[in-house]
Amino acid sequence: MFTGIVQAVATVAALSDRPGLRSFTLQFPPGFLAGQEIGASVACDGTCLTVVRHHDGDRADFDVMQQSLALTTLGTLQVGSRLNVERAARDGVEIGGHPLSGHIDFQATLVEVRHPENNHVLRIQVPPQWMRYIFPKGYIAINGASLTIAEVDRAAGCFEVWLIPETLRQTTFGDKRPGDALNIEIERQTQVMVDTVRAAVDERLGSMLPALKALLRERGVEIDA
Repeated sequence: MFTGIVQAVATVAALSDRPGLRSFTLQFPPGFLAGQEIGASVACDGTCLTVVRHHDGDRADFDVMQQSLALTTLGTLQVGSRLNVERAARDGVEIGGHPLSGHIDFQATLVEVRHPENNHVLRIQVPPQWMRYIFPKGYIAINGASLTIAEVDRAAGCFEVWLIPETLRQTTFGDKRPGDALNIEIERQTQVMVDTVRAAVDERLGSMLPALKALLRERGVEIDA
């Protein structure tokens, strides 16, 4: 488990491809790997990876399967790329963000960056089937950072998060530009609640759903909304 509080920024020092996977060597800030054993977990841009080897000079190796490379932004990384990183949470640790599994649900696209005074606003577009889990003031994990959703535009399939200077200092979000892909992990309690309600509606309404959808559509309302 992770807390969504990014602890440092790592850099891709080397990468190599082998049958079925890609290996990354990441350079971490001094002391980040202190006391860490082989087999430990590190969230890299929100993706839970396993340490397979340590090197001198605060470097460690990670193997990433093809499925993870395809689902996340890790497949686009190059030497010199920067990532948000967090070590796995220990028992009793303060959870300053919200509990994360490190399992990415999908990639979203950064469509706009705005700069109000002392703030940094990211407008992010997501695939339509995932909008049902996104609510104003709810939690969401973006590249491993626990963030609060500020605004939701369901018609456009977008949401916004506002970042303070400290968040920009501690993460890679200041590097992101419109068109960049982002790793998203939905808040699990929200997902369970939404899926449970939808299943209950399907079960109880059953054959009435097509008629209800048609009625709502006549009024310009989609049932998901």
